[in-house]
Amino acid sequence: MSLPAWAQVSPERRAHIERVVVLLDEWATAMDVLARERERWLRAGWLHDALRDAPLSNRLAHGPAAADRAAAEGERDRGVLDAVRHHTLGYAGWDDVGRMLYLADFLEPGREASGARSDRAELAGRVPQDRDRVLREIARRRLEWVLRSEWPLPVETVAFWNSLVTQS
Repeated sequence: MSLPAWAQVSPERRAHIERVVVLLDEWATAMDVLARERERWLRAGWLHDALRDAPLSNRLAHGPAAADRAAAEGERDRGVLDAVRHHTLGYAGWDDVGRMLYLADFLEPGREASGARSDRAELAGRVPQDRDRVLREIARRRLEWVLRSEWPLPVETVAFWNSLVTQS
């Protein structure tokens, strides 16, 4: 798979998507994931920001818009669609594809995010052996960023966080 024909992305966004897909593929190899599951991870990676540069009403709308378009174009895997739809917020109902996309979107090596690149590289390297702990760390960092920004916490994000900390 590759970026869908209907994607609306800048060259920089395309490079981000490609780095996410590479990271997901590396993790699938390291974790000895079955081919069918690997394909699900990669489809979600290609789709997650496919409409990120489209004219939308707000910055959080690109995930739902891409999931809706992918479904209209034939994507039927609920896990892939949920991963794409909620990749910016987190989602308590995710299966592995959503969790892995959430991690890869934050940890891909070219992303400018809080924390040094070496810190993100270290976390990315730990994912195959310690995914759930890294997932909680990334969710915590993203929550802290929203709180510092003084934006409202989306209900989905709160439910996702609560699902992570009640599993431990």
